[in-house]
Amino acid sequence: MTGVEMDVTETVARLLAIEEIERLKARYFRFVDEKRWDEFGELFTEDVVIDIEGSAQRPRDRAQLVAATRRHYGDALTVHHGHMPEIEIIDSDHARGVWAMVDMIEVPEGGELPSFVGYGHYRDEYRRDGGGWRISRLSLSRIKLDRGPLTWSAT
Repeated sequence: MTGVEMDVTETVARLLAIEEIERLKARYFRFVDEKRWDEFGELFTEDVVIDIEGSAQRPRDRAQLVAATRRHYGDALTVHHGHMPEIEIIDSDHARGVWAMVDMIEVPEGGELPSFVGYGHYRDEYRRDGGGWRISRLSLSRIKLDRGPLTWSAT
């Protein structure tokens, strides 16, 4: 291969990895909202590291993350949006990304957590694992959090 062909091949590989990671994160948001817990769990490495600002829970692995997410959001109406991804491919098996986000959580009366709308950023790390990309570190910080009863509902 010539140098130009190698550059094109590397560029295409990087762009494909970015597309795969964007689809991975899109499934993350959708699977939470659709309560597809088994599929949600498959998005993460077994040893995923979780850091959610303001959370008293600190899941230590994939199973604990899925259980905690299911417990908190299983009965809630949720809407998660991720925007404007900034994906950096570190090497063929590692990447990191930043996503602007909005999450709207409407918890039934008497729920464990309050209802809220949050605005902030995910700072994730990704690792190629089992033939595909998975989230190996998930860090969420919110810039703004509106609590209280929400005025929207599912139709």
